[in-house]
Amino acid sequence: MDLISQIVANAKADKQRIVLPESLEERTLTAADQCLADDIADIILIGSPTEIFALGEKLGLTHLSKATIIDPATSEKSEEYAQLLFELRKSKGMTIEEARKKVLDPLYFGCLVIKNGDADGQISGALSTTGDTLRPALQIIKCAPGISCVSGAMLLLTKAKEYGEDGVLVIGDVAVTPVPTAEQLAQIAVCTAKTAKDIAGFIEPRVAMLSFSTKGSAKHEVVEKVVTATRLAKQMQPSLDVEGELQADAALVPSIGQKKAPGSNIAGRANVLVVPNLEVGNIGYKLVQRLGGADAIGPILQGIARPVNDLSRGCSVEDIYRMVAITALQAIGAKKGTM
Repeated sequence: MDLISQIVANAKADKQRIVLPESLEERTLTAADQCLADDIADIILIGSPTEIFALGEKLGLTHLSKATIIDPATSEKSEEYAQLLFELRKSKGMTIEEARKKVLDPLYFGCLVIKNGDADGQISGALSTTGDTLRPALQIIKCAPGISCVSGAMLLLTKAKEYGEDGVLVIGDVAVTPVPTAEQLAQIAVCTAKTAKDIAGFIEPRVAMLSFSTKGSAKHEVVEKVVTATRLAKQMQPSLDVEGELQADAALVPSIGQKKAPGSNIAGRANVLVVPNLEVGNIGYKLVQRLGGADAIGPILQGIARPVNDLSRGCSVEDIYRMVAITALQAIGAKKGTM
């Protein structure tokens, strides 16, 4: 069974409640219908039932009756959610009147549903910007314990079966934090390892902290940051199998790893790659995708207490379908509570 099929099967085995707030976006509604048909999650759509069913009929969708549809304008829980938002944000100056207005925004409403324990995860971005997706998530759901930065991981499904786990690698951060501090880089390492376990099913994440240097072969402040981040990641999670600094070839190729970092447990065997900054991550995964023919799945947002994922506005129905299953597995991992 390939990785995507396994992700979908795992989601089916422990169904989660996933919110899709952009319910009148055609790709999103089509993906919701497919998820309901395949029974991979309990789908919650935010919006007017009349408008949602009208669009579903236009698109020829036949499974939307299985969804839970909530209209913030008429929901009996809207005032409860407004009070919740007010309590969360009053120290920042929000009034109850402002909270009631925010509740009408589907992106805020969905995060409040999650915060209140009425759903397990949310996906948006087919219509919304990354900022609009993240803002309510960080204001309402907030970061996971011990984490202060959000990051994005990418699953790389490559044809090079000798690398990673049968050609599968997880790389982060590729989406959110442009120039992480050493502390943030350590958090990214811990979170990306958890994504590798929860989503890719890695039993043993082996994390390489990448740089242009291997074990002191070059001296520079950016190398020192990676070395510091490696030490901090081990302090955060002593059981984490992490090593740095390593060049990419030393991390992936056994013969090179043995030469450049003899005795290392990670060198030549890494299946999780943590890059030193967003620029490297974004460029790197796109080169692997375009030149190497890898299937790049994500980014998968990590570091939030309950999963909220961001889609590209150019996403496909398949992208959304996959992300529902991925978000479900993140929700299962979040309930386990272990990093």
